[in-house]
Amino acid sequence: MKISVIGCGYLGAVHAAAMAKLGHDVIGVDTDPLKVERLSRGEAPFFEPGLPELLREGVASGRLRFTTEIADAGDARVHFLAVGTPQMADSDAADLRFVDAAVASLVPVIPDDAVVVGKSTVPVGTAASIAERIRAAGSGAEVAWNPEFLREGFAVADTLTPDRIVYGVPDGGRAVEVLDEVYAGPLATGIPRLVTDYATAELVKTAANAFLATKISFINAMAEIAEVVGADVTQLADAIGHDARIGRRFLNAGIGFGGGCLPKDIRAFSARAEELGRAESVAFLREVDAINLRRRERVVELATQVLGGSVYRKRIVVLGLTFKPDSDDVRDSPGLDIAARLHGLGALVAATDPQGIENARVRHPQLPYEADLDAALSDADLVILTTEWAEYRGLDPEHVGELVAGPTIIDGRNVLDPEAWRSAGFEYVGLGR
Repeated sequence: MKISVIGCGYLGAVHAAAMAKLGHDVIGVDTDPLKVERLSRGEAPFFEPGLPELLREGVASGRLRFTTEIADAGDARVHFLAVGTPQMADSDAADLRFVDAAVASLVPVIPDDAVVVGKSTVPVGTAASIAERIRAAGSGAEVAWNPEFLREGFAVADTLTPDRIVYGVPDGGRAVEVLDEVYAGPLATGIPRLVTDYATAELVKTAANAFLATKISFINAMAEIAEVVGADVTQLADAIGHDARIGRRFLNAGIGFGGGCLPKDIRAFSARAEELGRAESVAFLREVDAINLRRRERVVELATQVLGGSVYRKRIVVLGLTFKPDSDDVRDSPGLDIAARLHGLGALVAATDPQGIENARVRHPQLPYEADLDAALSDADLVILTTEWAEYRGLDPEHVGELVAGPTIIDGRNVLDPEAWRSAGFEYVGLGR
């Protein structure tokens, strides 16, 4: 089947390459000519494990190509919308201008038997609105909503072998049959397929992100209590995680969540609920967001405490600038935010990350960056782990102790062995421990 993917960012580039891997003839469309040029050479414009290999394979096979011209994709049978839906600059609502622009550009070039399939995370009601716009333009193209559930760092596997596939479709349409053909390979392995209406499909994604964010903020709220009463939040999480109704995943207390999805999606969900007159239904998400942001403040407080009341002119190493490991994404990154706050207080920050330095430099050019880990650690008064990269989890406390000036470490992800670090002479500080 010939498929187009409109928007070739984190979501679209992976989806395009994965669809080519499944055997389809895929054309990716993006307005950024530099990005299109790199993708056309089989180069990933961002760090995502497994994506470069998938791109090179697709381009070499001839099944995958990229363009800046929407007209080049006009004869595709299926058009996936994978453009960004960032937070509005002046409100918590989702900015749909890229979705609107993609639809406006598609309508004049697609045939009546095409299917336009939304992948982007959008406020509930968007799919129905797009379908109405396409009908009003005189087109017979059908709209479906097929939300993505990708985890950065695992996006290739999550696309090729998802844990579920959801179709939001109109009654009596052809979209189910077409999408079954698109996903014939994964569906043949027994992956669950759920067919819903538009609104339910849109809510599946926002509800899933809201639930995950709530679970993370819940354990971080427990960490706040644990610090006051002297409990260990990691043992607490282990104990309640044995309850099958709760589960242990996403119960890791620390500096909270970030990235381009969870923070802006829960804010957009709250904003949409307010528009629908049901703000009270998700009012708890405001506190979820507040708890999450408080964890960053807490690390700055702890840094100030362990350094004797002031971070001014103290050399502080921040280990991790991406919002999660195995990614170069620094959007709403807790680690990068903490580094910027400490720098603003006069600390001599050394910010380091295996993949995220260049993207971090774009957002915070004022920060001092150091790519070499040993150089970053040299003569540090304080080490703060903010992203749980494997190389940071595997640090040798004895080796680090030989480099730093002050043997103190704040474990912002609670992933280090406290006893190992204390045995090496460090003051170890965890969150909620």
